Amino acid sequence: MTNEQNSKRSFTDALKYSFPVLLGYLAIGFAFGLLLVDAGYPWWLALVMSLVMYAGAGQYIAVGLFAAGAGLWEAVLVQLVVNARHMAYGLTMLKRFNAAGLYKYYLIFGLSDETFALLSSLEEEQDAEARKIQSRFMFMVALLDQAYWVAGSVIGAVAGALIPFNMEGIGFALTAMFVVLMTEQILRVKRPGPFIISALAALLGVAFLPSRLSLLTALVIALGTTQLLTGNQSRAGQKEDGNG
Repeated sequence: MTNEQNSKRSFTDALKYSFPVLLGYLAIGFAFGLLLVDAGYPWWLALVMSLVMYAGAGQYIAVGLFAAGAGLWEAVLVQLVVNARHMAYGLTMLKRFNAAGLYKYYLIFGLSDETFALLSSLEEEQDAEARKIQSRFMFMVALLDQAYWVAGSVIGAVAGALIPFNMEGIGFALTAMFVVLMTEQILRVKRPGPFIISALAALLGVAFLPSRLSLLTALVIALGTTQLLTGNQSRAGQKEDGNG
């Protein structure tokens, strides 16, 4: 199979694999565009933010910060706290991205919550050629996900500039997207353990910690516990293979 054929196949496979994100990003991107224009900003700012910033929850929060007249350092601190979870995502994907060649630079930038959910569900390839093909596939998934977000936000901003909308409840779109994507992953992966651990960590964080610390702490606990359990299962499997 030629490189061109491989690229076409990677694109087609990535399009199918990322289809749930397409549906979600068009919806919540549209909502973001509406909120941005409703706050009094020009439609083209949605395009610039979605290309350069590309942070769903961060962009929603940025609209509120702009409207409230927040200072630069205040905005930076808020965005750092909100997006700190991406450090955990990056550490989880570090090995795969290091093997991705030039693709890794965009993969690092494009690692949104939904893209991480899709890419982390892939089985890690061991063969060099298979890793190369998977890297191209991951790049296509990340690129398509951002394209969906850009399209949704621009369409929403343009529509908001031309047509008056009732904005009540529109901010819930992002939460709805996370619920849909989690459901898709539960059905795809068929391993309830990580989801149960994450839910318990989130509940404990909300119950016992200040709101500014609950999300990051829950992420650290969930990722650490999941990695520990996965490592123990892998070692147990290796012992069984060795005994066999």
